[in-house]
Amino acid sequence: MTATDQIEDHQARCLPHLLSLRMLARDAVDAPLSWLAVEEVIRATKAILAEAEAAGHEARTAAAAGPGLGVFLGARLSRLAVAADDAIAAARAGDLAQLRRNLRRFDVLTSAIWAVQDAVSGP
Repeated sequence: MTATDQIEDHQARCLPHLLSLRMLARDAVDAPLSWLAVEEVIRATKAILAEAEAAGHEARTAAAAGPGLGVFLGARLSRLAVAADDAIAAARAGDLAQLRRNLRRFDVLTSAIWAVQDAVSGP
């Protein structure tokens, strides 16, 4: 299995979690979030972070580039982690508007880190 295949596997494992977060962001109404919804935000963001970190490791290994790539991917992963923490905090606070914004930002940052991983691990 190539590094590109492994990265794609990590990304594929993220998709159900991303879909769950997208549904939460879209369907959240102006009512208190259930504890199940809060737990889903926590579970999904943590799972995506773990897969993004693992894919980043594969990308760094495949690229065999200097330390600059590791720093760049690390910065991207840090931004993703901050977005996850912000989404979790908004969910716990029951702030639906902030939760929607943070989940959208988390989604965009996830796509961005995938684009970098794909670019450095490609042929």
